[in-house]
Amino acid sequence: MKRIASLFLVSLFAGAITLGAYKLFFEKDNLNWSASQEAIPVLSTSNLPTSALGAGINEVDFTLAAEKTVNSVVHVKNLTLSKGPSSLSDFFYGFERQQTPQIGSGSGVIISPDGYIVTNNHVIANASQLQVNLNNNKTYDAEVIGSDADSDIALLKIDAEEPLPYLAFGDSDNAKIGEWVLAVGNPFNLTSTVTAGIVSAKARSLGRNQSFIQTDAAVNPGNSGGALVNTNGDLIGINTAITSQTGSYVGYAFAVPSNIAKKVVEDIMEFGNVQKGLLGIQGGDLTSALAEERGLSISDGVYVSKVTEESGAAEAGLQEGDIIKQVDNIAVHKFSELSGYLSSKRPGDVVEVVVDRDGKSVSKRVTLKKQSSIVLPMTGFTVKNLSKEDKKKFGVSKGVKIIDVPQAYGRYGLQNKVITEVDGNEVDNIEDAKRHFGEISRYGRTSFTMINEKGEKEHMILQ
Repeated sequence: MKRIASLFLVSLFAGAITLGAYKLFFEKDNLNWSASQEAIPVLSTSNLPTSALGAGINEVDFTLAAEKTVNSVVHVKNLTLSKGPSSLSDFFYGFERQQTPQIGSGSGVIISPDGYIVTNNHVIANASQLQVNLNNNKTYDAEVIGSDADSDIALLKIDAEEPLPYLAFGDSDNAKIGEWVLAVGNPFNLTSTVTAGIVSAKARSLGRNQSFIQTDAAVNPGNSGGALVNTNGDLIGINTAITSQTGSYVGYAFAVPSNIAKKVVEDIMEFGNVQKGLLGIQGGDLTSALAEERGLSISDGVYVSKVTEESGAAEAGLQEGDIIKQVDNIAVHKFSELSGYLSSKRPGDVVEVVVDRDGKSVSKRVTLKKQSSIVLPMTGFTVKNLSKEDKKKFGVSKGVKIIDVPQAYGRYGLQNKVITEVDGNEVDNIEDAKRHFGEISRYGRTSFTMINEKGEKEHMILQ
């Protein structure tokens, strides 16, 4: 019995020694992390309250806006007829002049129950025939009521048998950066396509005298002229352009703000063309470099470099060196914000302009006026309507004054002369001048009559 007990104790100690040696020399450390009960420091990155509902996308229901929009967005087909050789052999050996139909497509938005449709000017440009397909697959021929290339907006009309679903214009000035939006259109001929995104930026200029809403909702060829709506289904923009090296969507899309589109449509319906209300200043963004050069303490806004004579700005008392900070209730940080807001106004409208003048805030009420200068086609001359002083100085009652010419005409001394006739046609104002110069043939001969500052007549022939 003692022998058995001795063997058991020896075995027990041997096992303990073996296990201890294994733990000490062979087993690797296995680190287990456990949560500490001590408070972890937290740094808040914003003092804005967070939503009790969690992630923002869970708070938004896109279905109502989509249902409201898809039936109001149409597919616009542009049929153009091109003339030319259809093959290389036709080009070299002659061909019969054939009209080859080419079909382009885009989108449009029904804005009234009686069939008025807003789309992009580039969607309907050079159309021989326009067709509109509704979401219920009905097809109608469309008539162009009017268009404006500057804003890239066009107005169409179809005659339907019954009232149509339509979208109401929203207020694009109230759109907020980060707000959810839907883009609805017909990309790649895929009808009634809805994509979602947010308002990425406002008042984008894209190098044009225009102001766009930027969004990251997917927009592709065929979406042009379609609707950009908020989650209430309000029309806040007309999808117009993308920035892409491939021709397809890469994250940037742009829409004409609804306030501009609405104003263009109303002008076309009431006047037949777009009525542009001008402030009467020349200027640009106030950059930090310009602020340093001028010794200014602020570095954003629109710097007024020149006030046009006899303009609303001149009559209201705006001055060179003023920095425009606000127009009505719209804050102005850059020129595109100013021009975008003014694009929704007409001649005769009054706007309140707040400027920084020598560090003091000054408010002026400015009456917008009609465009008084224009660049003439074919020649590139910049001309303006005559002021009272001009009429008295030159001894004329009508005509247009040349205020700038391209470098090619610089040696002829044309500036500050008044054009009174083009090919025997009297010129009363800039509209007449634009029309007559637009009729000049590139291969023909044109003469026009001018009055110089001495009241003498001069003739010039272009050929």
